[in-house]
Amino acid sequence: MRDEQSRVALIGIIVQNPDSVEKMNAILHNYRDVIIGRMGLPYREKNISVISVAVDAPAPVISALSGKIGMLDGVAAKTVYSN
Repeated sequence: MRDEQSRVALIGIIVQNPDSVEKMNAILHNYRDVIIGRMGLPYREKNISVISVAVDAPAPVISALSGKIGMLDGVAAKTVYSN
């Protein structure tokens, strides 16, 4: 999927509903070919998880991934694109 039209982006994810983690991981697994790296931090004091996912893909693919994750119950996702 990577080519001259691909973009590097960072998807920031906040998970407030632990019941959505399995679905989120399944979505990320489906997009594994465009994921550069992933870091997750449990914030136990607030009972949330903070996750960053670096991707390299065409903008529509990145948007679809971020949108699918953001539609999960108790999950927020925002994307920052490189120039």
